Amino acid sequence: MDAHELTVAGTAFRAHHSDPVTNPFTGDTIAQVPQAGPDAVEAAISAAVTAFHDYREWPAHRRARLLSDIAAAIAGRRSELAGRIVEEGGKPITQAQGEVDRAVTTFTIAAEEAKRLSGEVLPVDITAPGEGYVSFTRRVPVGPVSAISPFNFPLNLVAHKLAPALAAGCPMVLKPPVQTPLTPLLLQDIVVQAGAPHGLFTVIPCSVEHAQPLITDDRMAFLSFTGSDRVGWQIKALSGKKRVALELGGNAAVIVCPDVDLAATAKRVAFGAFAYAGQICISVQRIFVQHEVYEPFMAELVRATEALAVGDPRDPNTVCGPLIDTAAADRVASWVQRAVDGGATLRTGGQRDGNVIRPVVLTDAPAELEVCCQEVFGPVAVAAPFDTFKQAVEMVNTSRFGLQAGVFTRDLSEALYAHRHLEVGGVVVGDIPTLRFDHTPYGGVRDSGLGREGVRYVMDELTEPRLLLIKEN
Repeated sequence: MDAHELTVAGTAFRAHHSDPVTNPFTGDTIAQVPQAGPDAVEAAISAAVTAFHDYREWPAHRRARLLSDIAAAIAGRRSELAGRIVEEGGKPITQAQGEVDRAVTTFTIAAEEAKRLSGEVLPVDITAPGEGYVSFTRRVPVGPVSAISPFNFPLNLVAHKLAPALAAGCPMVLKPPVQTPLTPLLLQDIVVQAGAPHGLFTVIPCSVEHAQPLITDDRMAFLSFTGSDRVGWQIKALSGKKRVALELGGNAAVIVCPDVDLAATAKRVAFGAFAYAGQICISVQRIFVQHEVYEPFMAELVRATEALAVGDPRDPNTVCGPLIDTAAADRVASWVQRAVDGGATLRTGGQRDGNVIRPVVLTDAPAELEVCCQEVFGPVAVAAPFDTFKQAVEMVNTSRFGLQAGVFTRDLSEALYAHRHLEVGGVVVGDIPTLRFDHTPYGGVRDSGLGREGVRYVMDELTEPRLLLIKEN
């Protein structure tokens, strides 16, 4: 990659500067990525606007073919993409391969949904003035999309923004994460090679300052942001008239009832808490266990946590690799230390080697501690007992976040009560909240965001119904 220039919609631009990309496990600089200046950002927006006028007219089968070709190309470059995710993001290799496979699925689903995008026939003769008229709607794309994505899923979270946009008829300009820009840039190459015209998908690495037009320019009709709640709500306030979708993370909880297999549940909870060093928006962070089985479960959880392979993300056995950078590792270590100083009990973990922190299990933590009420985004889980199931639900709901929650129970009435009363975007019964399928609605309430991902659900937001009313004679 030439660190001195970048290409936008087929035109070369002089880079404003270049930023290094660092391997979070080894600390090595693996690339210098050219950063766009205002001229390149403007060119990306203009190219998206131009592309929209043509692409919105593509028939459904043509959009579907492009999406299918992208899916096939991603599958054909699975090893390369997974290796890049490991190298720049520190994600363990088996989880990186899983991310690539999910991206293939996401584009494949979008190809099918492109064929199903339709309006509805509306009976207008339900009142007397409607006699002699027929009516139907078609869904039309809203326009170009601005997207800002995080480091932790540099392929599939981009896919969840791009695939529905292409299916709906909307070009996209993406600001990639500073820590993991290489994977989105590789995806851009794949999309272009699959036959996308200039301007349909542009990845524009740039500073926060130079990215401002993606947020404020009214030519961009939709803004999709995944990241911190603080930044997300600030962006929404600046976005003007455009539609906005925000996925802002959380501090996901699980409830463990006494009627489940404690050892099997503990293994699953440990994986949900510490896979990819907890750097997943729906990682298990808070664990509430019925008091009768609290200590037996904690013994199983500590055992399962200590059995996890930790360290080199290139090792196929590794579950918990490094934090994304030294600043993140420093922050997580300081939060754990403040928790212990504040009265929490460290059951296991906390040892540090570079950016790798061994998974931490805490108990007896006061609710006001950061590890309880903020999003740790690191390998830290906090456990507490409860008496009644209703109390457990209330404990989950004390959070200002509400993305997903998991409930381990065999009692149908408890499962239904949780679905009705847990203030989250999704409830998972019998498994961890870290579970997500790419065609289902995904998003949160309260400080966890606005809107839903999931291919068809995003397409609803990226299109609007246009009414046709016809007088028959």
